[in-house]
Amino acid sequence: MRIAWRTAVWLMLIPALVAGCRQSSNGSVGSSGGTAGSVAGELKSFPIKGKIVSVDAANGSILLDAGAVPGFMDAMTMTYKLKQPGIASELHPGDMITATLLARKVGDEYQDVMLDQIVVTAQARPDYKPAVQYHVPTAGDAVPDFKLVNEDGRTIHLGQFKGRALLLTFVYTRCPLPDYCPRMNRNFAEIDKALEADPAMVAKTHLLSISFDPKDDTPAVLKSYGQAYAGVGAKFDHWEFAVPPANELIAMLEFFDVGVTPGGDGTLTHSMSTVLIGKDGKVAAWYPSNEWTPAEVLAAMKDAAAG
Repeated sequence: MRIAWRTAVWLMLIPALVAGCRQSSNGSVGSSGGTAGSVAGELKSFPIKGKIVSVDAANGSILLDAGAVPGFMDAMTMTYKLKQPGIASELHPGDMITATLLARKVGDEYQDVMLDQIVVTAQARPDYKPAVQYHVPTAGDAVPDFKLVNEDGRTIHLGQFKGRALLLTFVYTRCPLPDYCPRMNRNFAEIDKALEADPAMVAKTHLLSISFDPKDDTPAVLKSYGQAYAGVGAKFDHWEFAVPPANELIAMLEFFDVGVTPGGDGTLTHSMSTVLIGKDGKVAAWYPSNEWTPAEVLAAMKDAAAG
């Protein structure tokens, strides 16, 4: 298969045979054999970053020099199986990546360790030419006046929120990964609740969850989905759910650096992008992962609203 290279390249991965790991008292990881899907246990996910040392395409694995993975292990260099072995042929020594480390916790052990949702953040060789050049949101960038259709079927556009601090993120309602779209929704719900406690701040801010799945995420679906997080009976006057029309979708995803590719079982593999837009309609801050906390973004949002 070919990978659509971009500023951050997203790869959809499928289960593979891997070795398990056991976390020691100092956070290091030891070997404990296992076959993916063969052991019961809670599936855990951890963000991981590092530099590829070598690639074993025959076995669908990479040797990765990774930083510490909080809650899992200290910084170390070790071999990881990939959920889709064929992807190894498109990775290269020297590539810098971020990924989701998946592992099943069985008792005190971590088993079936593998890498999923790989993003190439820096390429080792300059001759890999991206098929599409995505824009990386940077503070001060003017945001285009993209149009969307909200949960009420009403057309809205980003320009209408000038004068307020606008926080937006990208989700889709069928997302099966709890640390991705559902986590963004929970974070937004916490921020929305905190802002709603201050009427003056409500008038200066707005939240927008944007779907990249126009086929399935109709206004009715978005309204039902939004109520699960914003509350049944929500008026959506401060936190809206919307989807861009087909003729705006690609341009919007490219501007906000959101990669979306079809996955298995009708799912969509996607990168993450949460953007704070200032009152002037320009990017104030960009959060390209799920590692941000509601507290830090809420503080940034209040600063943007006051500025």
